[in-house]
Amino acid sequence: MSDIIQSVDRALEVMIYLYHEGKETSITKIAADLGVYKSTVYRTLVTLENRGFVRKNPETDKYWLGNRLFVLGKGVENRMGLPEIVRPYAKKLYDAYCEVVNVSILERNPDDVYRSVIILKEESDRQVLTVNPPVGSSSECYCSSVGKCLLAYSSDIDLGVYDTHPMRPHTEHTIITVSALRAELAKVRERGYAMDHEELEYGLTCIGAPILDQKGEAVAAISLSGPTSRMLTGDIEERIEAVKRIAREISSNF
Repeated sequence: MSDIIQSVDRALEVMIYLYHEGKETSITKIAADLGVYKSTVYRTLVTLENRGFVRKNPETDKYWLGNRLFVLGKGVENRMGLPEIVRPYAKKLYDAYCEVVNVSILERNPDDVYRSVIILKEESDRQVLTVNPPVGSSSECYCSSVGKCLLAYSSDIDLGVYDTHPMRPHTEHTIITVSALRAELAKVRERGYAMDHEELEYGLTCIGAPILDQKGEAVAAISLSGPTSRMLTGDIEERIEAVKRIAREISSNF
């Protein structure tokens, strides 16, 4: 693709890399992980820092994403309005069961696995889950209920990406083959919901359902998460239907 400007592409690659690292990172590690010269990474970071897209910690000489990205992100969020549309429905689901509610969207990265990004969360300060990532964080789609919904109801999904980026097991229940994932996504489309039964963490169970537009494409996905001991009680079918119902109510807005 001759129209691609390599320096711009490299800058975007570095920012995406830092986002997935989730912490301050040294030039040496960035260069090694991306397979580029340290001098190239240095010049890229200096340019991004000058514009506020990354910041350097003077005590560690490591880099992290800058405030400019937050400002731009909030501007996009305000124009898209998706979190505000979804918020009252997520609150309704939370109030019914007092379990963590997440709303996520699909992130597609070239030459990378599909990930789900949390854009909204309803929870209580008293709720304690070992795996309870904050708004803005991302996770692999194959081992989460929202991720499976996003894969099952999005077009142009190429599961062949997992041939070069193998799925890794988080527990003995994690799906780790393309054939198993393909079969699981077929079940999701048939049932209209997805389950993560201790696939990401032992003791954690999630129910997810897709938020669809008029074409049946996933706009986002919503999930109800909690300790398996509470989620798999006698009202599990009721909870599944509640998540599906809330997802349908949100979908009516698109």
